[in-house]
Amino acid sequence: MRAALFALFLLASATVAAAECQGKNLIDQMPAADRQALHDSADAAPYASGNFFTATKEDQTITLIGTYHLGDPRHQATMDAITPLIDAATTVLVEAGPEEERALIDHLAKNPALMVLTDTTLPELLPAADWAQLSDAMALRGIPGFMAAKFQPWYISMMLATPPCSLTSGELTQGLDARIIDRAQTRGIPLRALEPFDTVFAIFDQLPMADQIDMIRYSLGMEDRVEDFSTTIADSYFAGDPRLIWELMRHESLRTPGADPAAVQADMALMEQAMMIGRNQAWIPVITAAAADGPTLAAFGALHLSGDQGVVNLLARQGWTITPLPLAPISSSPTP
Repeated sequence: MRAALFALFLLASATVAAAECQGKNLIDQMPAADRQALHDSADAAPYASGNFFTATKEDQTITLIGTYHLGDPRHQATMDAITPLIDAATTVLVEAGPEEERALIDHLAKNPALMVLTDTTLPELLPAADWAQLSDAMALRGIPGFMAAKFQPWYISMMLATPPCSLTSGELTQGLDARIIDRAQTRGIPLRALEPFDTVFAIFDQLPMADQIDMIRYSLGMEDRVEDFSTTIADSYFAGDPRLIWELMRHESLRTPGADPAAVQADMALMEQAMMIGRNQAWIPVITAAAADGPTLAAFGALHLSGDQGVVNLLARQGWTITPLPLAPISSSPTP
């Protein structure tokens, strides 16, 4: 569960670019047999490869854009290719648009307990050694210990998934989603959200505090490799292999000392259901309803595309014809 959440945070937190980080690609560093096994596991999922698809049914068309939420200069090549598709859309769907962001800010102002611990602090919940390590890690991210002590554990875990090196890149909120939103607004194309702004809060609210604390401790254990994970995830996305990200987290969880394989698989299934499958299923009627009104472009995290219960396969089961968009993978590393 902790590893799966780490991957989801790296793909789902709209924070900063990682262009200045110098991490290594962990998949490239694997022994050939392990690397092949990873690819085999990923390829077993429906629609494992590709970030971009079209779905057609009679005279209706949906363009599916799997996104990487963090800023990266490689997004420009994608935008050059998909801008005509954005411009041709009657509706652009995203996980959260400007209206949802404003609603979120207002909701947090009225409900600070969503982000802030109100009856305890992290130093009280963590062993002293873990708190000392966490305080140092947060200081590297520009957050002093007295502030970090009051944040909800799930939010701390999200921050730990952001490499400190990325905080100097200066490309705030320049992920593919943000660029698509900017283009749609410039062209006056209606933007709609795929889900309510508080969906993710509801998911984390279901996690017991003990599990959230474990998430912090797991993330701290990966602190010395956070740049490597960030680089690996970005490279896999731009190579058109988003499913590898999920399987990499499974691989890392299974090789954790003392890991129970059955428990790891159960945790991965639980997080896939909570963070991906349930949301995917809820998005389908939103997407198809928009398509009934005209050409629709739906942009969301690339991890939502693949799998038996991925967005692409769910549409295929409803009779939509799926075609990969002929956009070439971008496998080279970014140039700072």
